[in-house]
Amino acid sequence: MANLKEIRNRISSVSSTMQITSAMKMVSAAKLKKAQDAITAMRPYADKLTELLQSLSATLDADSGSKFSTQREVNKVLIVAITSNRGLAGAFNSNIIKEVNRLASDTYANQQVSYVAIGKKANDAFKKSNKVIANHSGVFDDLTFENVAAIAQDLMDKFVEGEYDKIEIVYNKFKNAATQIVMTEQFLPIVPVEGDANTNADYIFEPGKAQIVEQLIPKSLKTQLYKGIRDSFASEHGARMTAMHKATDNATELRDQLKLTYNKARQAAITNEILEIVGGAEALNN
Repeated sequence: MANLKEIRNRISSVSSTMQITSAMKMVSAAKLKKAQDAITAMRPYADKLTELLQSLSATLDADSGSKFSTQREVNKVLIVAITSNRGLAGAFNSNIIKEVNRLASDTYANQQVSYVAIGKKANDAFKKSNKVIANHSGVFDDLTFENVAAIAQDLMDKFVEGEYDKIEIVYNKFKNAATQIVMTEQFLPIVPVEGDANTNADYIFEPGKAQIVEQLIPKSLKTQLYKGIRDSFASEHGARMTAMHKATDNATELRDQLKLTYNKARQAAITNEILEIVGGAEALNN
């Protein structure tokens, strides 16, 4: 059994760790509220924009298709991996890295795969492969639509210029503080509309359906990427809050066990001292 000094040191160390994880949990909880409100407010707008775009696209002729919907033979694939800049968030980052690796090794095993890292953890995971063409980790320092729109525009330009035939986005979708869902969305080319669209609505279009769609598609794509990053941002704080909550509970349990061990060791030491005193007294009497 460890001596009393070693146990006291361990109790002190665990208590310090517990204070740190508890503080990190409270910080993440505060940040989560703001991030959750932002993505909750944005989703209806993004969904309605997509719905409107699909409704208009369904009424256009095939010859009026956008340059962003061009279907080409897939030889070069670009995967946008959205992670966080910091760890201590449970499996938040590792789930994204695993999914990206699965896509590269299974789904696109016969294609040339490159990466765009949004988050330092993604950049650290894939930079050794020399396939990371851009690292946008700094976007989390000032997460605005304008900053994300610049990244989306760069991706759109690369697709239009033929540098890549397909672009995928991998991110964590926020469900609640304890649950994040790994999502893989096709960014480009635009996924064809499936099912029946509302094409019977009696609308008057100015200047025209084709022109409106041409303006809506870039905005919709920028909004899609912004929503993915916002989802990931909220998921990060939820995952970190949950991880720090569990770490605090584990530290508390370990501290209690160490205190119990310390008390038992102290009691045993006192008992041994008493026995030695009694033994010495008996020896003197004899």
